[in-house]
Amino acid sequence: MAIMKRKQKVSDEIPTSSMADIAFLLLVFFLTTTVFNEERGLPIVLPEQSEEVDVSGRNLIFFIVQPDGRVVVRRGESEQEQVVAHTQVANILRTELAGNANLIAAIQTHPDAAYRHMVNVLDEVKLSGAERISLQEMEN
Repeated sequence: MAIMKRKQKVSDEIPTSSMADIAFLLLVFFLTTTVFNEERGLPIVLPEQSEEVDVSGRNLIFFIVQPDGRVVVRRGESEQEQVVAHTQVANILRTELAGNANLIAAIQTHPDAAYRHMVNVLDEVKLSGAERISLQEMEN
C-alpha cells in the first residue's frame, strides 16, 4: 500500500514584506517623472515697480466691472458713464483707439465681482488690440 504524503496547506495571507519598497519606488518614480504646466494663468507683463509716469486724463479709458457682470465705461476725466455688456468692450475700445493711439485701458473690478467677469473684460480688451492695460481692484 502506498503511503500518501500530506499536502501542505496553502497560506491565505499575502506577503507584505516588500510592499513598502514597491510603494516607495512608485512614489519616487511619479514624483520624478511628473511635469507641471507652468503656463497657467493670465500672461500679463507688468512694468517695473519703480516706473511711475504721469498720464493725461484724456489718454485713459476706464472699464469698471460690476458684481453682476455689467461694465461701466468712463472716458478719461469725464463724469459720463456708459453701462454695457462685456461683449461690447472690444468694439468700444477699437473705436477709441482709432481716435487716440496713446490710450490706456484701465480695468477696475468691484471687490464683490466674480473673477470670470474680469477675465471676460480682459479678453475683450486684448481682442481689441490694446497694448497698454492697467488692472486694479476698486476700493470700497
